[in-house]
Amino acid sequence: MAQMTLKSADFKALPQFLKDYAGYTATIKGNSEKTVCEYLLDLRTFFRFLKMRELGEDWDEKEFESVSISDVTLEEANKVTSQNILDFLYYLGMERKNTPTTRMRKLSSLKSFFHYAYGKRHLIDSNPTSDIDAPKKNVTVPKYLTLEEAVRLLNSVTEDKESKTRQRDYTIIALFLNTGMRLSELVGLNLQSFDPELRSVKVLGKGNKERIIYLNEAARAAVEAYLRIRLDPKYVRTSSNAFLLSRLETRISPKTVQWVVYKYLDRTGLKSKGMSVHKLRHTAATLMYQSGKVDIRVLKDILGHEQLNTTQIYTHVVNRNLEEAMENNPLSDVFISNSKGTKK
Repeated sequence: MAQMTLKSADFKALPQFLKDYAGYTATIKGNSEKTVCEYLLDLRTFFRFLKMRELGEDWDEKEFESVSISDVTLEEANKVTSQNILDFLYYLGMERKNTPTTRMRKLSSLKSFFHYAYGKRHLIDSNPTSDIDAPKKNVTVPKYLTLEEAVRLLNSVTEDKESKTRQRDYTIIALFLNTGMRLSELVGLNLQSFDPELRSVKVLGKGNKERIIYLNEAARAAVEAYLRIRLDPKYVRTSSNAFLLSRLETRISPKTVQWVVYKYLDRTGLKSKGMSVHKLRHTAATLMYQSGKVDIRVLKDILGHEQLNTTQIYTHVVNRNLEEAMENNPLSDVFISNSKGTKK
């Protein structure tokens, strides 16, 4: 999904009560700029929906996206009912063809705002979202690489003798596969993020929450090998404390990391499986859980999940594997139709 952005002019066009809400979520709740932006865009879509529906006419997408909500007042927000919310969710599903996941996120944005306006600031008389359940989300098994495919991916970097950033690129993929850290966490690493013995690394996760990730032997070896180049003044002259550098010796960007990952996925023929940077995180989590030596609660902390049910998706991977194992039993196509036992 493309990252959402909110231009300065768009922010200025929001009503003051939404600007105040943005400040609250950023400073008091500690939400990231990306999260605050997503909340505001969802709320803008909701209030646009209310304005267009009030006109009582059909509208196209271009008209909808041009609607200004700068004149929406707090009094109008106070008049929002639970039926308005349900109508909006229906519109998202039927007209915009939003998936349950997207509708759930937009409802979460509404719940956050109305909880703030009613429960925290007492700006409105009631919370219209309090009794509305989230849309049912279909449980999907995350895509991931098998152990053999992960090794093949790492080998493809090692074998790329023409690359001038081979060790850096190997470290990027090795950290994804061995730690399960997020893209933003990887890009944000500094030299000081690692402890002196390279046994752990401190990352800044969602909501600006720090956590410690311990490095296994493979991750530690990759980091150590890259640091020999990164700290050598013959190769690097920058004073930046960023761990991963671009060719211009600035902090590496998320797009560059994505390009690196896609490059080697393509080389190994794994890109066609629908793999991506985030799927490498899924791979790390899945392989750890499949080992049978990592408790789901420990995995939750490793991945930096807020809720355990987010992590429990990886139990479905194991369940599917168990189902496939049962189907591969040689006896699976033997059916007893009579007392003699007939194979069909």
